[in-house]
Amino acid sequence: MAKKSKKEETPKVHKDLEGFKMNINSFGEISSTFSIDKLNEFLNQNVEDKKLKDRDDLDEIKEGKEKKKKKK
Repeated sequence: MAKKSKKEETPKVHKDLEGFKMNINSFGEISSTFSIDKLNEFLNQNVEDKKLKDRDDLDEIKEGKEKKKKKK
């Protein structure tokens, strides 16, 4: 019985992460098509941090980040 060929299907991703690919080379180094800063910015906007969810000043912190982005 012959092996089935793998089809390289692109996974469904958020529109801001289209074209994102991550590879690990033979030395164990991680390389990606996006910069770490861009990934961190996306995660900060779209993922709730479980460690910070009980803080009283969380809303103020988020508002401060949004104001900085608008200035740029």
